[in-house]
Amino acid sequence: MGIVLKQSFTNTLILFLGFAIGGINVLFLYTHFLHEDYFGLITFLLSTANIILPLLVFGMQHSIIKFYSSYKTKIEQDGFLISTLILPLVVIIPLALIGVFFYQSIASWLSSENILIKDYTYLIFIVAIFMGYFEVFYSWTKVQFNSVFGNFIKEIFTRICTSFLLLAVYFNWISNEQFIYAVVAVYGLRTLIMKLYAMYIYMPKLVFKLPANLKEIFSFSIYIIIAGSASGILLEIDKFMIPQMEKIAEVAYYSVGIYIASVVAIPTRAMQQITNPITAKEMNSNNILIVEKLYKQSSINLLVVGGLLFLLINLNITELYEIINKPQYTRGIWIVLIISIAKIMDLALGTGNAILVNSKYYKIFFYLSLTMALSVIVLNRWLISLIGINGAALATLIVVLVYGVIKILFIKSKLSIQPFSRNSVKVLVVIMAIYFVINFWNFSLNPILSIFIKGVLITSVYLVIIKRLNISEDLNKLFSKYF
Repeated sequence: MGIVLKQSFTNTLILFLGFAIGGINVLFLYTHFLHEDYFGLITFLLSTANIILPLLVFGMQHSIIKFYSSYKTKIEQDGFLISTLILPLVVIIPLALIGVFFYQSIASWLSSENILIKDYTYLIFIVAIFMGYFEVFYSWTKVQFNSVFGNFIKEIFTRICTSFLLLAVYFNWISNEQFIYAVVAVYGLRTLIMKLYAMYIYMPKLVFKLPANLKEIFSFSIYIIIAGSASGILLEIDKFMIPQMEKIAEVAYYSVGIYIASVVAIPTRAMQQITNPITAKEMNSNNILIVEKLYKQSSINLLVVGGLLFLLINLNITELYEIINKPQYTRGIWIVLIISIAKIMDLALGTGNAILVNSKYYKIFFYLSLTMALSVIVLNRWLISLIGINGAALATLIVVLVYGVIKILFIKSKLSIQPFSRNSVKVLVVIMAIYFVINFWNFSLNPILSIFIKGVLITSVYLVIIKRLNISEDLNKLFSKYF
């Protein structure tokens, strides 16, 4: 776990910094500087682009992780990497032509409830291409076990640029409309920087030779395209469907709640940057014992760190919304709790998704992702109409819990490994106990002072209990080193 902990720790710091900058953007700059309709619009555009991203790049970002380590010679590796840049064009060019011919119909359908969307519909396709090729080049660096710079560009660079653009709106240097186009330009610049860095880390020779296992790559990519799109649907479909059923400003309120809750998932995102390529390598070598060790360690470590974030967020959520000082945004306060519970389930999975994708059973990931996507669409349609934006969050929670359990049981049945131990139960009990005890405390102080006092109290109590219970060997080493 040495390289995992080292890069995961660095990536976690980057993600925290990125989320801090993003938090300033989402909770204060967006809410106070940008009209809420345009806040909802940019969220809708980016979310929709994320949904179609896997299709446009033909799943190449995942194929690189899975297959790169299986090639033994540099010529094979270089030919494979060059192919990952060319194959997406097989999808992008035809879809671009279809989009040109049917643009008005597509734009009218997407803007049926909110006419503001119509003039910006084409930006979805452009942003999706930028996002897709960014992920492809990022995967180039991941398989070289170099994930930190890409994580920095992805998490911090984009958000800093957005901060400057929001300030530009505030000072009337650009309009709300120009802000939308400027954000798209930032995503384009981000991709260019990632391309240059990927080629600096590893410059493949121009080998125009299709990989010998092209059929296998195509088969995997097709499954991953659908599975990736389905996963994108699970993450983003709520922000896509809300404007089809509610005012577009509701997306802004929903996005604030989602953003706050997503802080719980920071440890997962940090660790996945390095555990995914390592899991792929060990699965290709059939080192199941190492895969199992990584599976268990990642699960317990993520649960411990994510559990602390869950408590800090949900036990201070009322005070946080007081600081935001935008009463209409409190409509998303329950979304924070609902989604952060879903994130806890994701943490418990550890490297489970990476194991599924990189095993010979990867097709089950396709079927699970597809049924998850269909389930969340049906539940969203029903629950949004029933209880509004809280229904979208509840739909996500139900799907994540049900299919998370199914994934764990499937891996257990096929590979005879599972991520849990008695310590997993102990962590969950500690999280619930602290939540229910402190949730009833109201300090009636200034919200910033209240957050500080609660934060110190929660962190101290939680870390002392986790240390005394000897929950995680890896984290105990960190405690011993720094405290």
